[in-house]
Amino acid sequence: MSIEKAMVIGATGGTGAAITEELVRRGIHTIAFGRSRQKLVQYANRLGNPKHLSIAVGDAMRPDDIASQAGGANVWFHCANVPYHEMTSKLIPLGESVMEAAERKGVRVVAIDGIYPYGRRQSDLVTEEHPKKPHTRKGKVRLEYERMLFSERWNKAKVLIARLPDYYGPTANEASYLGSTLEAIAAGKMAFYIGNMHVPREFVYLPDAAAMIVELAGKDFAYEQNWHIPGAGLIAGQDIVKIAQSARGIVKPVIPLKKLSLSLLGIGLPVMKEVVEMLYLTEEPLTLSRDKYQRFIGPVVATPFQEGIASTIKSLQNRI
Repeated sequence: MSIEKAMVIGATGGTGAAITEELVRRGIHTIAFGRSRQKLVQYANRLGNPKHLSIAVGDAMRPDDIASQAGGANVWFHCANVPYHEMTSKLIPLGESVMEAAERKGVRVVAIDGIYPYGRRQSDLVTEEHPKKPHTRKGKVRLEYERMLFSERWNKAKVLIARLPDYYGPTANEASYLGSTLEAIAAGKMAFYIGNMHVPREFVYLPDAAAMIVELAGKDFAYEQNWHIPGAGLIAGQDIVKIAQSARGIVKPVIPLKKLSLSLLGIGLPVMKEVVEMLYLTEEPLTLSRDKYQRFIGPVVATPFQEGIASTIKSLQNRI
């Protein structure tokens, strides 16, 4: 199976923009689907308006919008997400909307997700077979989301789930723990870092993740399964900050946010309040095994942190 034509749902978000860019780089005719025409046009301009990229405006919560804009795409990348504090009420309806549209068209769906359904780690390296025992509200919602995606309701649509650890990169936004930290450093401002800055954690550079996800999407055997998209290794927050500040050439304070400070911030910013229950991942990091990807797909794409973080800072600076 090959990707004849692709549609990226949520194309201006962190993962969606990176995947769109990778598809365009490979010369694949790509439809960038999103709610905001302005954001889509700005993004297409940033890519140089390649001929094989088209934009489609619609609401991913409406199956009719998605199906009517699919334009013959045989692989859809479901990168749309919901605000952190609305996950419980909106995540599964959003996924159902995408799958209902995909069922009508009989297409392949690549769903981008994270590591919340696993709950606390039960091994040093977490494989795709690791037990899913979420102990948080969001983890439980994400597990229900997986069950919905793999439901027998869908006879014609086929889906795979690509699971990412925390990520960073030029297109990362406030939906990622590290996105707002690097944006503030790039702007030469004081920054916040969510969690413990001394505990090494796994992060994946979004252009690397996009390359691996697109490679995976073109393999027929990969569907109806979970796949890990691993990072370049583990790195502590303090080391991320040093690399970022060095690339920027300005050193401003970076303040770690832990349970109490996040709870207080949550009074005015609901998303911060919701992050509190996921802080266990910053104290007891979960590291994804790369074994399955390497055995069935090929080498993991892993830009060194020094290079990836410096490149991210430079890209963010250019947009300020």
